[in-house]
Amino acid sequence: MWPYYETEDWSVLPPELNRRFNPAFNMASIKQAINEAVERVSTVRMPAPTRLRDLIRQIRAARTAAEERTVVNKECAYIRSTFREEDSVWRCRNIAKLLYIHMLGYPAHFGQLECLKLIASPRFTDKRIGYLGAMLLLDERQDVHLLITNCLKNDLNSSTQFVIGLALCTLGAIASPEMARDLAAEVERLMKSPNAYIRKKAALCAFRIIRRVPELMEMFLPATRSLLTEKNHGVLITGVTLITEMCENSIDTLNHFKKECGHREIVPNLVRILKNLILAGYSPEHDVSGVSDPFLQVKILRLLRILGRNDVDASEAMNDILAQVATNTETSKNVGNTILYETVLSIMDIKSESGLRVLAVNILGRFLLNNDKNIRYVALNTLLKTVYVDTSAVQRHRSTILECLKDPDVSIRRRAMELSFALVNTNNIRTMMKELLLFLERADPEFKAQCSSNIVLSAEKFAPNQRWHLETLFKVLVAAGNYVRDDVVACTIQLISEAQTSKQNYAVCALWHALERDTADKQPLAQVATWCIGEYGDLLLYGTPSEDVETPVNLTEDEVIDVYQRLLWSPQNSVVTKQYTLLSLMKLSTRFQQGNDMPSSFYRKIRQIIDTFGSNLHIELQQRGVEFSHLFRKYEHLRPALLERMPPMETAKPQANGIIGLANGEPEVEDEKSIILDNSPSAAPADSSALLDLLGSSDLDAETPTTIINNTNTNIDSSPVINNNDLLDLLGGLDLSSPVSAPLPISQVQPAPQIFSPTNTANFLVDGLLNSSPVQNEIPNLVAFDKLGLKIVFKLERPPDTPDLLVINMVAQNVGSVQLTEFLFQAAVPKTFQLQMLSPSSTVIPPLGQVTQVLKVTNINKASLRMRLRISYTGESGPVLEQAEVNNFPPLAWQ
Repeated sequence: MWPYYETEDWSVLPPELNRRFNPAFNMASIKQAINEAVERVSTVRMPAPTRLRDLIRQIRAARTAAEERTVVNKECAYIRSTFREEDSVWRCRNIAKLLYIHMLGYPAHFGQLECLKLIASPRFTDKRIGYLGAMLLLDERQDVHLLITNCLKNDLNSSTQFVIGLALCTLGAIASPEMARDLAAEVERLMKSPNAYIRKKAALCAFRIIRRVPELMEMFLPATRSLLTEKNHGVLITGVTLITEMCENSIDTLNHFKKECGHREIVPNLVRILKNLILAGYSPEHDVSGVSDPFLQVKILRLLRILGRNDVDASEAMNDILAQVATNTETSKNVGNTILYETVLSIMDIKSESGLRVLAVNILGRFLLNNDKNIRYVALNTLLKTVYVDTSAVQRHRSTILECLKDPDVSIRRRAMELSFALVNTNNIRTMMKELLLFLERADPEFKAQCSSNIVLSAEKFAPNQRWHLETLFKVLVAAGNYVRDDVVACTIQLISEAQTSKQNYAVCALWHALERDTADKQPLAQVATWCIGEYGDLLLYGTPSEDVETPVNLTEDEVIDVYQRLLWSPQNSVVTKQYTLLSLMKLSTRFQQGNDMPSSFYRKIRQIIDTFGSNLHIELQQRGVEFSHLFRKYEHLRPALLERMPPMETAKPQANGIIGLANGEPEVEDEKSIILDNSPSAAPADSSALLDLLGSSDLDAETPTTIINNTNTNIDSSPVINNNDLLDLLGGLDLSSPVSAPLPISQVQPAPQIFSPTNTANFLVDGLLNSSPVQNEIPNLVAFDKLGLKIVFKLERPPDTPDLLVINMVAQNVGSVQLTEFLFQAAVPKTFQLQMLSPSSTVIPPLGQVTQVLKVTNINKASLRMRLRISYTGESGPVLEQAEVNNFPPLAWQ
């Protein structure tokens, strides 16, 4: 400041300097006097900053976001200027305003260093704002974070307990692993302080440090054990919380508290504290709604649950106190319900007595009668977890649980539904299903799918008889409507196929009555009904009337065909339902009897309906119409055998295409060499997409057939396979420019159960269904791919009765030591060939293991075979994608 006043004109000096100026003064005195005067002048001229409450009013008064940003930016600019001018008078107020601005979401990082300056201030008010700013603005990713360690260490050694408390709170909030290791010894020392306030803060800080650095847990063990002997409730609750955290995160620490401390120390000590809380009289300091320190009770109950889990001795020591808590706690207040809930969790988690478990379930039963929705939800949720531990005790509250199905709260209804299904057994199946079916009828759409599937599973497991089982499934189809999942349709069809003839007669009559009504909103019911009538249509018209049917059926063939025609022409029916109906109508052509060996009127009507679908806009229905028409003409002699009644279905196996395949009336795939074409929506589109990636094309023509088919199981309700001749044109060099082979015939006609002799026919479908002669291995093996520990070998075979067919047994061998997962093998051939791929034996290849897959290639023109491969899998280094071309097939393959 002094150079500013270095002038000959002394009149510019303030008056007080003129009065004090004397030649006897030395130069230092003059400079000090001038600086003091300038500081006083600048202080007087500096305007006071806006108070925090005024800033809050201005921000809240802003009508738009732009106005709010204007106010905040103006204030931030002022705060920056004061920081640059090193204004220490109003620093505390400016940081407080900056923290409020930070809470609104605006950047406030420029105040980090100012927070450190406030922390270093000797004033407690400055330290309080500084530490608050540090907790909000700093984290371990900031470089400034490293500068606060020394400040914390100094304040942890302060003589003021409140300063120590500020430092402990900040350390617990922003401690990095390095900072925690540096200051852990100070925290452990403060846990032994004679001041209860400091011990409580230190225990909370140790709790946070252990979460960040678990290896420091052992350092705090001696000081932690002494916290349980505290009389101060604040210190005691922090000590219990710290021990709980240690026991939950370390088995060794849990065993330490169990064994080294001994049950006569920790568990009896906790029991004594809890008993004193229950029997203690009114204490204004700790009373909450008439309950003595419920927070401490909850913490102790939680720690007892951890100590008594899988420990008979500890559980026995706490059984009595748990019973006292359960019987003596007031339930009229929410505080008491909280303690009871923790007590129930502890009783169900430890090795408690059976009577105590019944008491716990009864407490939950009382919760179900509470008017508070949250309490009812908690009770249902807890009962759902304990129902498998003590089912008989929960069964006593079955009626109350069923009443919860009518609760207006959607979360309570969902939990009640799940719990109701968990209570179903052989003894109460009829009563429970009656209530659950009523719930299904009036349930919201979001419940219908899950509820219907669970009813089907429960009925399958506990059904008293087959008639009741069928009747229940039919009620589910009616009540759930279009929300029924595919597994319900599959289970119903499987049950009908396995039933006795009398039950099949009842099923077909009952489903016919349902089919006569409008089924637009019950598509799954229409699918089951058409499948059943297609299989057992002769029982519907010509069978003995079933005693189980309420209304006898008196029909003619033409009346049945009229109903089918209505279903097929209805625009409200889905394509899947029409697929079921069309196949069922085709089966009825062999179920109904014709007179005088002449085509009857219903027979001609069936043919006309099927012929009309030969020009349907939907490719799947069009394909069925065309191929079914061929069975009425060229392959008339095979139609009765191909469409005869399906044998009883077996339970789906994991490796098969599951319940969907069974729903379509197909036998399980037990031999991977069985020829079954696949149009499943899950397999075909995915494989098609992968093949397009291989070939580099995404343009598809849905009207032309492809020569690449992936085979697993037939799916009648699937979406159509994308067909494209142009797809293989992208192979370039593989295109031999030969005439396109004939389109693939139907994949939905079900094979006859008996084996026919080979037939010399050009139809691929009939050849595939009928040719089951053994193959002979007469061609040498071919190594198609060998790279990165994966070796693919082609074992070539030619069936003697089908000279145009080549069977390729692909064997993928893992010669490495790392398991290969998500293995996918794909192949493409020129369009002069027809390629059919069956399902692989697995998608996982263990070390030194193998996966097999069957490929069938048809070559009518005897051309040289070329094949492009795409192999993908996941190995040790991640996903792997490889492409290869095989053009060295031996000549014997086609001679």
